[in-house]
Amino acid sequence: MKPSTIRIGRRYRSNRLEGPYDTIVIGSGPGGMAAAVCLSKAGQKVLVLEQHYTAGGFTHSYSRNGYEWDVGVHYVGDVGNPDTMAGALFGYLTEGELQWAPMEDNYDRFYIGDEQYDLLRGKDAFRKQMVHYFPDETQAIDQYLDLLKQVSNAMPAFIGRKLLPVWINKAMQLVGKGKLPSFFNEHTVDVLSRLTSNKKLIAVLTGQWGDNGLPPEQSSFMVHALIARHYMHGGYYPIGGSSRIAETMIPQIQATGGELFTYAEVTDILVENDQATGVRMKDGTEIRAQRVISNTGVYNTFERLLPEATAKATGYLDKLRQVRPSMTHLGMYIGIADTAANLNLPQTNFWIYPDENHEQNVNNFLADSSQPFPVVYVSFPSAKDPSWDERYPNRATIEIVAPAKFEWFEQWKDETWGKRGEDYDALKAAFSERLLEVLYKKLPQLRGKIDYYELSTPLSTDFFCFYKKGEIYGLDHDPQRFNQDWLKPKTEIPGLYLTGQDVMTAGVVGAAMSGFMTACSVLGLSGSWKLQKQMRSWEPKENKPYSAKESHNKTKEQVSA
Repeated sequence: MKPSTIRIGRRYRSNRLEGPYDTIVIGSGPGGMAAAVCLSKAGQKVLVLEQHYTAGGFTHSYSRNGYEWDVGVHYVGDVGNPDTMAGALFGYLTEGELQWAPMEDNYDRFYIGDEQYDLLRGKDAFRKQMVHYFPDETQAIDQYLDLLKQVSNAMPAFIGRKLLPVWINKAMQLVGKGKLPSFFNEHTVDVLSRLTSNKKLIAVLTGQWGDNGLPPEQSSFMVHALIARHYMHGGYYPIGGSSRIAETMIPQIQATGGELFTYAEVTDILVENDQATGVRMKDGTEIRAQRVISNTGVYNTFERLLPEATAKATGYLDKLRQVRPSMTHLGMYIGIADTAANLNLPQTNFWIYPDENHEQNVNNFLADSSQPFPVVYVSFPSAKDPSWDERYPNRATIEIVAPAKFEWFEQWKDETWGKRGEDYDALKAAFSERLLEVLYKKLPQLRGKIDYYELSTPLSTDFFCFYKKGEIYGLDHDPQRFNQDWLKPKTEIPGLYLTGQDVMTAGVVGAAMSGFMTACSVLGLSGSWKLQKQMRSWEPKENKPYSAKESHNKTKEQVSA
């Protein structure tokens, strides 16, 4: 396969380092990038190191055979309005250069067996549609919406527990401040089962469970509520593709002398006198800084990068036993030599389920891969992006995601990417044919029109994103995970901080918020207050329309540099 032509960031060379640096960030996902931008805006010189050939983590894009796909960004909620927290945050991080296109009012569609359920933009429209589907469940639906609001109102207290010193949190709890609702971290299905006994309604309300990777019987209600409320006012898509997220943040890092390097693999976090003092690169170069921020996930941080003696002495190796890696997946990337309009491709995402028994279907499939997929998610990025036809005329793309099991592919984990052999290719081909049949059943007009497709497996996730089990959401979003008070920005090791989805939650906004939180933790009380004030007071300026041609030329300049 030909390599992707989309390269965001500057290629690492040791002679290109221009230290000293105040902060080193390992990993360029939204959490790492957000932390780097916020610290840069506070005047720090920040170095971001990305082991992949392009920046962005799960927000990066790649191109092949005349098509482009986003590997992890299918839609984002709350970013279209600069008055929301998410909208203000991304405006602040990108200086308004990142623009978002709203999806159709019907942003998500659930197929449960032979039945169809649509989610509509806006709380009133959402409620009206749910009552239409379940007229006898009006009270349960209203109670559900109230619970979502209660979780949202409790989030500042939850975030405060991650940022404030332990003694302050304990003191607040003693006086009854910052108390979370009793249902906040219960299993999702337990909370909903107290509202209704209608399993079909519960299955519909939890139809976005793939956004956190756990069926409702296993997930924390907190993360379910955040996701449901996050999309309540519709979905948005980054104009120009998800690579624009990293591309529009890099200039803020460079403005204070910092840089983002790709092909920059860190092998060790340096610890001297029990304090993190820098990193060692794969080429042996040692880079020093006042602090290190890891955006690589807690498993990578404490098992791969930190000296074993330090990880053991500080108890982090024991703490890792209290959490589990999240789901793994198959990702299918499809290209068609026609336009989305001609093909009648929607902006609406499809969630396709065999029936309402989410957990049972997951268990059956993971025990026997020949069983029906428990969920198949289908996204149509070329229909969502208004700049697409300018960038890729007479082309359309589709992306499909389905659960998988790392063990099905583990025997090939030490083989070279793209050269894992005929048996591996045959297994991928079998899964691909099954996923295509699911697609054709909903969109029969596509049969015989596909020009190109390829399938990624959990091994691809490990190779490109450095997750050793192929997990896409970091840690499982179950109640046990959210009971871990050590999952916060500041570690027990002076000079070492964490950021990314393991600190907060999965998703573009969750990860970016974690970066903001990490920057607050680094800057302390006064610096944090100033940063929050800057972000909340940010206002959009008049932006010229997005130009695909200018963006392409800018990307070429970054790569050639």
